[in-house]
Amino acid sequence: MAATATPLHAQPMNITQHTDYALRVLMYLGAIPERRVTIKEVAERFDISRSHLMKIVTELVAKGFVDGARGKGGGLRLARAASEIGVGDVVRQMEPSLALVECFGTQSHCLLDPACRLKGALDGALQAFLAALDRVSLADLVGSDARLHEVLGLEPPGHQPLPVTILLQVAGGEER
Repeated sequence: MAATATPLHAQPMNITQHTDYALRVLMYLGAIPERRVTIKEVAERFDISRSHLMKIVTELVAKGFVDGARGKGGGLRLARAASEIGVGDVVRQMEPSLALVECFGTQSHCLLDPACRLKGALDGALQAFLAALDRVSLADLVGSDARLHEVLGLEPPGHQPLPVTILLQVAGGEER
């Protein structure tokens, strides 16, 4: 049977908002690895509730994606290099369940379960989805993309402020 062509963006396959926000946090941290970032900064940048973001960050820290430090000079940063963080791994660890349908679990109540071929087709699709994400690292998402830095309101990668020389004129007209 031939499928009708529908644009992929019109066919939703969703990850939870929890995982979406986790990926956003990781991308933000990956875009500025040279400094620690506060939860407040991330919450304001993405317009996410600070308390909701705190739960997500706590889980990212517990799962070894983010390093968090409290107190003066504290904040968040990636726990390892962006190239070592796979998007597929993040999705697997942050999603509460990857069961697309009830029969993926052990407590299926579907009459068709013993003879159903849909389960295999859906499992194949899920495995293909995860395999595609496994080919992408956080570094692939953030790289040195000036556009990403621009939309995040960050300095472009590699941007160094120009040095400023201040000349003082002291009594007698000499400069220092």
